[in-house]
Amino acid sequence: MFYVNKEKCIACKQCINDCPTKIISLKDGKASIDGDPCLKCGHCLAICPVEAVATDDYDMSEVMPYNEETFYIDPEHLLNFIRFRRSVRRFKQQEVSKEQIAKIIQAGRYTQTGTNSQDVSYIVVQNKLGKLRDLIFESLKKKGDSILANMTPETEFLRTYAHMWLNMYDAYKADPAVNDGVFFHAPVVIFVLSPSQLNGGLASSNMELMVDALGLGTFFSGFSMVAIQDNQAILDLLGVKDQKQLVSCLVVGHPDVTYKRTTPRKQVDINWL
Repeated sequence: MFYVNKEKCIACKQCINDCPTKIISLKDGKASIDGDPCLKCGHCLAICPVEAVATDDYDMSEVMPYNEETFYIDPEHLLNFIRFRRSVRRFKQQEVSKEQIAKIIQAGRYTQTGTNSQDVSYIVVQNKLGKLRDLIFESLKKKGDSILANMTPETEFLRTYAHMWLNMYDAYKADPAVNDGVFFHAPVVIFVLSPSQLNGGLASSNMELMVDALGLGTFFSGFSMVAIQDNQAILDLLGVKDQKQLVSCLVVGHPDVTYKRTTPRKQVDINWL
C-alpha cells in the first residue's frame, strides 16, 4: 500500500491535486491516502517535495530523484535517434550479454500501462533458439503450402508470402548454417506478452529504443508471429497458454552492418481540428 509519513508531510496538496483517482485528502492538516481505488501509479510518491509518500508494494530502493543532467534528453537528438534507427537483419556471431538483455527488458518494464496494470511479460529465448527456428520454418512451410493449395481471390495477396516462405524453407534445409531467413543468426529472441495489445506495443517500442542505445540491432519478426498462430508445438516450447497475449517478437544481436544516414519517409498526414 501507499502511505504518508505524517511527520514529513507539509500539506502542500501536490499529491491531492495529482492523484488520478482522487483518493487523497487532507485530514487533520496532513495528506491521507484512503485506499481504493488506488492504481498504485506512484504519482503521489513522485510529486511529493519532501519524500513523505512511500509504499511497501514495490522496492523503494528503485526510486530515483530527478536529475536534469542524467534525465534530460535534447528533443532534436531524440528525434534524430528515432530517424536513424533501422531494422537490422545482418548480425555478427557474437553473444548479447545478460546485462544488455536486462536493460532492454527494463525499458519495457518502465513503460506506461493502462490503469497501471503492469501486465506485460517477456520470454527470452537463447538456449532453445535452434529448436524454435526449426519449428517456425516448419510452420511457415505448412502455411505457405496451404495458401497455395487453397488460393481464392480474397487470399491472392498472400501468394508472394507463400512462395517466400517455401523458398526460405528450402534454402534453410539446404544449408542451415548459412540460410537463416527467420532470425538471421541473431543470438537472442525476446517475445513480449500482454492481454493488452497497446500495453505490449508501447513496451516493445521502448525496448527497441534501448536496443539501439546499447549499440545492438533488432527487427520485429512478423513471420515468427505468423508461424506461432495456432501452432501448439511453438506455444508449448515458449510455455505460452494463451497465444492472444503474444504481442511482438524482437530479434536481437550485434549488427553486422553500418548505416551512414537516415532515410526519407512519406509526407506526414495530419488532420488539424
